[in-house]
Amino acid sequence: MQIIKNVLKFLIFVLPLNISAQSTYLPERSKEYHFIDRMEIKNQHNTNLNYPIIKPYYRKYLLQEASLFDSVSNRSSLSESDKYNLLSLYLNNVEWYTGNHDSFLSKKPVLKTLYIDKANFFEVNTKDFFLAINPILNLRIGKERDNDNSIYLNSRGITLRGRIANKIGFSSTIIDNQERGPIFFQQEVADLRAVPGVGFYKAFKDKVNAQDYFDGRGYLTFNATKYIDFQFGYDKNFIGNGYRSLFLSDWGSSYLFAKINTRIWKFNYQNLFMELMPKYRDIGNNLLRKKYAAMHHLSMNVTKSLNIGLFEGVMFGRSDHFEFQYLNPIIFYRHIEGTIGSPDNAVAGIDFKVNVKKRAQFYGQFLLDEFILSKLKNDPSNWVNKFGIQLGAKYIDAFGVKNLDLQVEINRVRPFTYSHFDTINNYTHYNQPLAHPLGANFQEWTGIVRYQPFPKWNFYFRSIYYYKGMDTANANFGGNIFKSYLTRLSEDGYEIGSGDKATCLNTVLNVSYEFRQNLFFELGLQNRNYNLASGYKNNSTSFSAGIRLNICKREYDF
Repeated sequence: MQIIKNVLKFLIFVLPLNISAQSTYLPERSKEYHFIDRMEIKNQHNTNLNYPIIKPYYRKYLLQEASLFDSVSNRSSLSESDKYNLLSLYLNNVEWYTGNHDSFLSKKPVLKTLYIDKANFFEVNTKDFFLAINPILNLRIGKERDNDNSIYLNSRGITLRGRIANKIGFSSTIIDNQERGPIFFQQEVADLRAVPGVGFYKAFKDKVNAQDYFDGRGYLTFNATKYIDFQFGYDKNFIGNGYRSLFLSDWGSSYLFAKINTRIWKFNYQNLFMELMPKYRDIGNNLLRKKYAAMHHLSMNVTKSLNIGLFEGVMFGRSDHFEFQYLNPIIFYRHIEGTIGSPDNAVAGIDFKVNVKKRAQFYGQFLLDEFILSKLKNDPSNWVNKFGIQLGAKYIDAFGVKNLDLQVEINRVRPFTYSHFDTINNYTHYNQPLAHPLGANFQEWTGIVRYQPFPKWNFYFRSIYYYKGMDTANANFGGNIFKSYLTRLSEDGYEIGSGDKATCLNTVLNVSYEFRQNLFFELGLQNRNYNLASGYKNNSTSFSAGIRLNICKREYDF
């Protein structure tokens, strides 16, 4: 990764005269994301910026698109909730709003310096410098059936973002967390030896099954030209249009990365270079090993409503140094892999998204890890047929009800997908999958209902059902992507669900009220029923209440 750091240093010193106005990115799973989906579907077009494919979203381009939506739409036709969400989008990206700011000002700023704007605790907005600092708080308490201990989440932190002289953008977030999740979450922590979404943790004092951990992220951004953006930092990325991604998800832990994003005409091209960690073991204070990944994603607006993308990625380990040939931003990784004779783990894929009738969107992904055409035709249960498929749909203002939005999605991944003969090169980071949290050998259905009947009220219902083939004591059935596929017992006989078949239904209902900008009061009910064919059961029902400020909801969606 040192080569990436050196390249970035070079670019920063060589290109400053050509650098144009830069921006930061929306935080992971911010409240604005769903409203952005609604805007795009209502307009029935894919912006030339292609921002809905690659997440997180670039604030500058997002505000450009929001302003376009605001200008071409008849405001009288927007629901009160849409107007509220549009204003909230402007408030939370105030540095790029070009209209009148009078409505953004608080009636009674705190100590005349805090919350001058409704969305930012402290803000400086001058010609050559912008800075916004906000506190983070997530306090949640709950009770789980058949669990003597309460469940809770206690998160406190700070986040800041800014830009300097329209040349350099920066963002930093630090959060201290103490958490005791439901029993199935505690078991996941024990199995992974990592907190889902974060990674490293330690026990929280003498509390039973409670974790204490930090979540720190930060990055720098700049624009080399009008069309090329650079980002370097420690955070997460997401590629896709669905609730899940088969290419790259934000479900797991953050990582060090360098990203180049190029936008021109109807194309958006992203290069992502990542420093990752193999399966982690507690070895005291010794330096942990590293592995690396390089990914490309090219998307094109084929028509005003149809977008198609191509993806490729490679995972590799080189005794803690980067394979320099993978820095080539435009060559196919399979070619490099063959040229250097490497034992790396390369994947490829295609995705699509189409907006229909200003009311719906259909999307999907196809991920190819490996296959042999003759095996696929004559022996479809052969282990070498490793691929995954995602199909989904979004329907806004369903059945004529304003701000009632539905989403359905199916994900299906064959056994042994994402795994490799060298366990260093599996598609994982810090004991967690980089793509779908279930790994492989599963089929999953997801249904989501979002309803915002009044501007500050949100109702959210999500139901996930899946079945997955689990390993038995003596056999690897391809569901655990951390295992080498060389440990399989046979060449064929592998169907999705092969092994000790697990079934799970995970349902969530959440009601929230936004008391003021980014401050939510919430009530939640979750039920999860998990069963193995061998007889094991793990059922959980929990109720929780909490307050949340400038942070997304904590999800237990596995």
